[in-house]
Amino acid sequence: MRKIVVLTGAGISAESGISTFRDSGGLWETHRIEDVATPQAWDKDPALVLEFYNQRRKKLLEVEPNPAHYALARLDDHFDLTVITQNVDDLHERGGSKKVLHLHGELKKSRSTADPDLVYEIQGWELNLGDTCEKGSQLRPHIVWFGEAVPNIMPAANLCSQADILLVIGTSLAVYPAAGLIDYVPHSSPKYLIDPNARPMPWIPNLTVIPEKAGSSVPGIVDMLLKET
Repeated sequence: MRKIVVLTGAGISAESGISTFRDSGGLWETHRIEDVATPQAWDKDPALVLEFYNQRRKKLLEVEPNPAHYALARLDDHFDLTVITQNVDDLHERGGSKKVLHLHGELKKSRSTADPDLVYEIQGWELNLGDTCEKGSQLRPHIVWFGEAVPNIMPAANLCSQADILLVIGTSLAVYPAAGLIDYVPHSSPKYLIDPNARPMPWIPNLTVIPEKAGSSVPGIVDMLLKET
């Protein structure tokens, strides 16, 4: 069975109503990175950090997957499909994708500050001061903050090195280390870049650039791939 790897960014979630962090009107225009998304922010004001992610979590519970999420899940029955996402939401899972690797963590999970291997599902949308792990330590968002290592980057690179087809959706490949994953894909493998801000990248072999939104273009690409099976 041929392997398809899908790398997704903020653009695919934005079409479901999730605010992006970098675009105009995004979250960083009202919150400084240094205040809510770094280890230093956590040390300085954990209550503010918790509230920031509580609000993101509350919003996530109000939105639904969009046609791009659902379309990708249709590939599961015909390909060995893995979604690698930079997003911390669970829209791929709710859209039906079975194998999802989160590079930057998961919004609906918490993690022990004493033992990073202790990870818990959050019931509802709130995580508060005083919520502790089984060892009695405060729980923090299960998010990879700026300045922290990205534990899943090497597993993601390994997956990309085996890809027969790569789909890059909702990201313009400007943010590293995730942007570098395309360099691990075999030169002979077809690659598709779907994003309204996408630009030609002639140095990447076998790359087709589709400067469109995910919701309107991904279903058609999925139909094309399914016809080739």
